[in-house]
Amino acid sequence: MKFLNLRIFRALIFYIFCSSLTCGNPPPLDFDEMWRGFDPRLDPLETEILKEWEEDGIVMKIIRYRIGKFKGQKSIMAGVYGYPKGQIGLPGLLQVHGGGQYAHSNAVLTNAKRGYATLSIAWAGRISAPGYTVSPNEVKLFWEGKKDDSKYKLTTDWGALDAYHAPSRYGRDAFASIPVTDWTIDPIKSPRNNSWFLITLAGRRGLTFLEQQPEVDGANLGVYGHSMGGKLTVLITGADKRVKAAVPSCGGISDRYTDDDLHFATVSDPPSLQRISVPISFLSPANDFHGRINDLEKATSEIKTDKWRISSSPHHNHQDSPEFEVFTQLWFDQHLRNNFVSPNTPITELILAKGKFPQLRIKPDIGRKILNLEVYFTQQGILQERGKAKDNSTNTKHRFWKFVQPTKMDGQNEWVAELPIFSVDRPLWVYANIRYPLDEPITGAGYYYGTYKADSFVLSSLLQTRTSEELKGAGSRSSSESSLILEDFAQNWHRDWFSYQRKNWGIHTNKLYEPKWAAPKNDARISLEVRSQNPNEMVIWMDGYGQELNLLGGDAWQRFSLSRNSFLNSAGESLSSWSGLRELRLVPSATLDVPRGNAVKAVKLGKDWQGEPPEFRKLCWIK
Repeated sequence: MKFLNLRIFRALIFYIFCSSLTCGNPPPLDFDEMWRGFDPRLDPLETEILKEWEEDGIVMKIIRYRIGKFKGQKSIMAGVYGYPKGQIGLPGLLQVHGGGQYAHSNAVLTNAKRGYATLSIAWAGRISAPGYTVSPNEVKLFWEGKKDDSKYKLTTDWGALDAYHAPSRYGRDAFASIPVTDWTIDPIKSPRNNSWFLITLAGRRGLTFLEQQPEVDGANLGVYGHSMGGKLTVLITGADKRVKAAVPSCGGISDRYTDDDLHFATVSDPPSLQRISVPISFLSPANDFHGRINDLEKATSEIKTDKWRISSSPHHNHQDSPEFEVFTQLWFDQHLRNNFVSPNTPITELILAKGKFPQLRIKPDIGRKILNLEVYFTQQGILQERGKAKDNSTNTKHRFWKFVQPTKMDGQNEWVAELPIFSVDRPLWVYANIRYPLDEPITGAGYYYGTYKADSFVLSSLLQTRTSEELKGAGSRSSSESSLILEDFAQNWHRDWFSYQRKNWGIHTNKLYEPKWAAPKNDARISLEVRSQNPNEMVIWMDGYGQELNLLGGDAWQRFSLSRNSFLNSAGESLSSWSGLRELRLVPSATLDVPRGNAVKAVKLGKDWQGEPPEFRKLCWIK
């Protein structure tokens, strides 16, 4: 009887919470008010299995569970769930997809092969699994109730609400704003009308699903996600004490500059970060437009734990390579399975001295063998504060990080890197990366669910910054001498370049965006020497304009000298100026930009590469 009364009492509390969503009560004004009265365990899940199969000893399911009932209609979340067959006591992972992504079977499958049960939730309705694909077109079929269509499939149903994205059901989403419409919970401005709140609530219900599965250890749950899923990882972790470890990638440091005070106090990043007391690792590419690494220092000071790490790849924007992606798996191995110990975050000190270049001193954790140590610095971007100028996305994505090889101090666990800055009139940002070997290679699903294999991992230091005023005040040395040599292709040249391709040799750099390597004048030419053992074609690409190079093959070097008029877009228009260029690519093939409003078909240059990668030498400007 006492147990029954307790259930009735808790159900009443939940009913009061849900009723307050629609009865016109004053809206919550802060994070705690927003969640007061909500118990994610109380409402029945009413789980349904839409499809079930086995793959490589892994049980896989497409499922749906009840989120809640709002404005008289049920909201139901779909997802992909899987676990290794016949095992119990498994740690559980909640995987949260990003804005253009899907709940994906490969994330579930690869995690299960490593001993995890995983639920990948389809908050936008999109699902990718064998024999069960729900693309944006199928999401629309579901909205429209077209059950007779052969592609129709059950998926996430937000009922009377709309927390879909790309596309949103009613033509506008409620992430950056807090709208008041007939498809929002409250009839007045309220954070409960915001999609971040709704998906976080659904994610918390996903944790309830995990802890109720017989094969899962409900006291051992983790959350991770990429992009919008990275932000949602932080929101869910900040709101739910059941989370024991979290890994946001390209998110959780993406929303702290809003001018809306209600949004800032409730669904922005800081309120959630300030409530996180469990181990958390941030995967934050240095040029990411969504999760700005210049906010990591603030974020790590806001969380209530010293158990945090950072893995930050230079040059990358919203994508990564295996040695950075793999830290998600390692972090959960450490904190949910206790079979890995991460090295400590590198300690760095940025030193300014009169008449000298700035120096970064690095003390890495040497408890594990170090493969290499790298330092990267940039002078592009601005230091941000709420209510003040925001670093624009184009600059964030293309700022150039100059690689510096640090020198080890004799007899000490300390390395020093001299930073040859171009100017004291711009701020300085610098950090260090330490690469460690893995005891055994790890296979996992990356940010976009492609299978990767990693044999090393990278830990990063916090970003160190100095303002222009601090550089000038210290009398720091700078060298404003420009260089006609863009790349000599000697020693560690590739550290200033990057690639997202794992199957071809194509390379990218943002060097052109740094004034030191800008074109000397508009009638200059760009020159490159290339050698290819097989006859091939390749492309030089600059900000959407490209030129195809015909390589004859053999041992002889070929020299190409090109004017800006040689570089065309898909409409056949030539590059009007060398000024303001951002990204340069040397690639086997590339698609040229289509000018805005132009109906021409996109042009692709180059073709599939044959044989060994090409060799390069002396990429330079010719006056």
